[in-house]
Amino acid sequence: RKRGVPLPGSTVDDLLKHVSYKTPLTLTQFLEKFNHYMPAIAGDREAVRRIAYELVETKAKEGVIYVEVRYSPHLLANCRVDPIPWGQTEGDLTPDEVVNLVNQGLQDGERDFRIKARSILCCMRHMPSWSPEVVELCKKYRNNSVVAIDLAGDESLKVENSSEHKKAYEEAERCGIHRTVHAGEAGPAAMIKEAVYLLKAERIGHGYHVLEDPELYKELLRAKMHFEVCPWSSYLTGACLPDFGKHPVAQFRKDRANYSINTDDPLIFNSNIDKDYSIVKDYMGFTEEEFKRVNINAAQSSFLPEKEKQELLDTLYEAYGMVPNAS
Repeated sequence: RKRGVPLPGSTVDDLLKHVSYKTPLTLTQFLEKFNHYMPAIAGDREAVRRIAYELVETKAKEGVIYVEVRYSPHLLANCRVDPIPWGQTEGDLTPDEVVNLVNQGLQDGERDFRIKARSILCCMRHMPSWSPEVVELCKKYRNNSVVAIDLAGDESLKVENSSEHKKAYEEAERCGIHRTVHAGEAGPAAMIKEAVYLLKAERIGHGYHVLEDPELYKELLRAKMHFEVCPWSSYLTGACLPDFGKHPVAQFRKDRANYSINTDDPLIFNSNIDKDYSIVKDYMGFTEEEFKRVNINAAQSSFLPEKEKQELLDTLYEAYGMVPNAS
């Protein structure tokens, strides 16, 4: 309202009816949801800083002690970005300043809510021309909230050998910047192969379709590759079959794979970590022991510097009454 941006609802509840959903949609229908609210946030300094701050508040209320949030700086900018997203007119908020504002919001949230928050900057598959700047922003802010680079978006767009995505990931590896890639969510196992061998990913976002390539799956189990699993999201996007009993995470659990249970797009999926935890508990019989193991995996595979990672692990071992390395 303040910015004169039309929204489909006049109250938060009205807006949520248009933005959130709880039965599966196609990827295209899901992506349309962003068009409802992103024009109200992108390009607005106070909104960008505030959503970062409020996210930390929300996670603290959920009992989370460490969170890695991810976003595309370019999708929140309206200056020095081509094309300018969400039909905005050109303004003066650059991707660089977006990262700075998000960092401020996260750090203020850390101070006020006493949890740790770090961020991962996303390259977008359909916009390889943005990727060189993404890796430069990772380098610039690496000791200031940013811990890694990610590649998100339409998995039907393969990464070519000569592409800007590959160059950005090579630069990230050269500079010791951590790397994760959305792969094998809606796309086939070949996309996971691309992420691991071409982009040198250290973690895989989702990765459900790895099970379609038993050899690759065996290799990644041996290498202890970490899978960032989001059960509720995988149901709503149609990435996995609607029967949770047959969800790939059930196989990951059986094989004692290295994976974590996460929440994805909490606004659109109207979810929190309890939602994803309850799915694996109610439909897959996860026990307290399994949750402990999964969270130790998450901490071990986090992108924190070693000293901070060890502190996080020590906090978990103490809370769980575990002897270190007994996972």
